[in-house]
Amino acid sequence: MRIALIAAGNPLTDSADPSSHPAHLARALAGLGHRVTIYARKDGTVARTGVLGRGISVEFIAAGPARSLPPEQAARHMPEMAATLTGRWLARRPDVVHAFGWVAGLAALGAVRELDIPVVQTFGSLAVAESRLPGSDVLASRLRLETLIGRKAAAVLAASGAEVTDLARLGVPRPSIRVVPCGVDTVQFCPDGDRDAASKPVRVVALAGSGDGRGLRAVLQAIAQIPDVELVIAVGPDGRHLPRTGPFRELAQLANDLGIRSRVKFAGQPGRAQLPALLRSADVAVSASSYEPSGIGAIQAMACGTPVIASAVGAQADAVIDGTTGLLIAPDHAAMLASRLRRLLATPALLRGYGIAAADRAKSRYSWERIGKETAAAYERCLPAFAAREELADAEDFEAEAVSL
Repeated sequence: MRIALIAAGNPLTDSADPSSHPAHLARALAGLGHRVTIYARKDGTVARTGVLGRGISVEFIAAGPARSLPPEQAARHMPEMAATLTGRWLARRPDVVHAFGWVAGLAALGAVRELDIPVVQTFGSLAVAESRLPGSDVLASRLRLETLIGRKAAAVLAASGAEVTDLARLGVPRPSIRVVPCGVDTVQFCPDGDRDAASKPVRVVALAGSGDGRGLRAVLQAIAQIPDVELVIAVGPDGRHLPRTGPFRELAQLANDLGIRSRVKFAGQPGRAQLPALLRSADVAVSASSYEPSGIGAIQAMACGTPVIASAVGAQADAVIDGTTGLLIAPDHAAMLASRLRRLLATPALLRGYGIAAADRAKSRYSWERIGKETAAAYERCLPAFAAREELADAEDFEAEAVSL
């Protein structure tokens, strides 16, 4: 297939964040023999074109000011991006378009309006789910647009069973929804390799994929109940650059109040090159977040052979098999986290068993090779040739049933 991916951010950046999902997926699809072009809005930080590997090209489209914009502002320029894409696709038509994020979805649907090309949508995070969080400021317009995009797309790829439920409640047709989670590079994220040096006999790494410290208060409160444990917070700013105000300054103050500041390290946001060594150095990775749409932190830790204790929300509830690859807890529940963590750290054999099972599950379920195949299969179901085969098969089944009657 000739595949067009529309990215929400710069696909050429080397990142461990889910926003780099299109680049990893493109490599997996190219490895299966497909031809992939990634399109992104030009933000002034990159050249017009780029290459990610054999069979993959990257094109940056001028749409609005050439600088990074919040999603709500970038959305205003999607008609301009859609018009440019339409012109390019009239000359070189893709078989399928896959958009990442609601802003990219606007560009995709606008571009194919007169072209009859199927659009596959991955949201990454849904406004309807974010709006349930305390202090949420999700715009009503975004919720309406995501609903419209989900209903118009030929297929929507959900990262978890929880997202499937939310999409169905928005009125997205259930047959068009497929569960295709975020993948992990199981060559880079694996049990074998370098390990960071720990300053305590036991190290716990705290994950928070959303990047805003959600759920980390409960982690700090849990660690305060377990002596001689080092906590590394692998999200947000590092300890030397903590802002004077905001959630991470409040977390540092909470660590002081709990008397554990000397045992807490703010590691910042490790890059892809540093993150595997950090995760391998942990005895346990923990997440007490109330919302984790991709679950990428838990998946990466599992791939490194590190057991995970995570809140049973979003993609984490699918990734972590309770009692096999780690433990599931209620979100923002410090007492439950402390109890589970204490029990697991007191049983080294169980810790090792969970780690082995975690690495095995990550490799078998979340490798990019498998995610690429599942995504390509979802594309094929949207193509006219596939629909024609399905109609023919249905007709043959009907004729066979009629004969039997």
